[in-house]
Amino acid sequence: MSAKFLSSGDLIVDRRTQYAQMLAEVGDFVAAADVMEQALAGAPRWAAGWMRVAEYHERAGTEAQAIAAWRTAAELDPGGTLGAQTHLAAYGQGDVAPAIHAAYVGALFDHYADHFEQSLLKKLDYAVPDRLAALILGTMGRLEIAGFARAVDLGCGTGLMGARLREHVGHLAGVDLSAAMVAEVRRKGIYEVAEQGDLLDTLAQSHGALDLVTAADVFIYCAALPPIFAAIYRALRAGGVLAFSVERHQGPEAQVLQPSLRYAHNGAATARELTAQGFEIIEIVEQTIRMDRGQPIEGLLFVARKPVAGAMDAPAELAS
Repeated sequence: MSAKFLSSGDLIVDRRTQYAQMLAEVGDFVAAADVMEQALAGAPRWAAGWMRVAEYHERAGTEAQAIAAWRTAAELDPGGTLGAQTHLAAYGQGDVAPAIHAAYVGALFDHYADHFEQSLLKKLDYAVPDRLAALILGTMGRLEIAGFARAVDLGCGTGLMGARLREHVGHLAGVDLSAAMVAEVRRKGIYEVAEQGDLLDTLAQSHGALDLVTAADVFIYCAALPPIFAAIYRALRAGGVLAFSVERHQGPEAQVLQPSLRYAHNGAATARELTAQGFEIIEIVEQTIRMDRGQPIEGLLFVARKPVAGAMDAPAELAS
């Protein structure tokens, strides 16, 4: 989360912060970091200020100083909502606890809720909901599926995916970590039910009851996918469909936490995890899923289903 939207509570510190921001906007990140560090002499326990120092050092290429600033911010914000712990993990400075990372993601999207769609669609050329919906429609044709009785849209956000599913689903539910996102989407009336909460908790309430589960750019905020696939497998009925996207990682690791604080997943490893769980992979599509700072982000779209025959017993090693 960018610290520029948070105040120190001290007018002089805030004015110096604005000056540092002006320096950053013209590309002088070294000077911006120096001004911010001077400003923090007047507010040394301002966690968001230390996040700004870290951001400027990171963009200046002074990684050691960025890490030191994130460590200070992490001490001042132990709940992790500002993302310092996640930044440290992305730079190899230990692991981030799932609950702390979830707190960061929830706070991040609370902040973006009121301008989320404008940022994604107009600035980042985001097209995952359209493309994932097209794959789902193609799957419906290939598998002769007329529609889905019950579906859950994981990480529903402001309903970009749900709006494209609406006419094909009888009962559509959405869940998101961000309370502000859920409040925004409830006003649209896309879902029968839209709740703030954890996706694993939601899936646990739907044992064998779902016909479709979608996750458009949700797993980019999740580290290990096998527990999620296991929960989805249990939640789907036999023949039920899973459709999701991931950012593509081509290294040997199953997933990596990037400096963007998003996870990228290895496509082959993701496919193995799906089949190990018991899913039948229907389609995998490689494509650019958005732009980020002018650079294309490569991703993978997956469509899989829970087999009809013998589908109710998941492999023991992943079923728990």
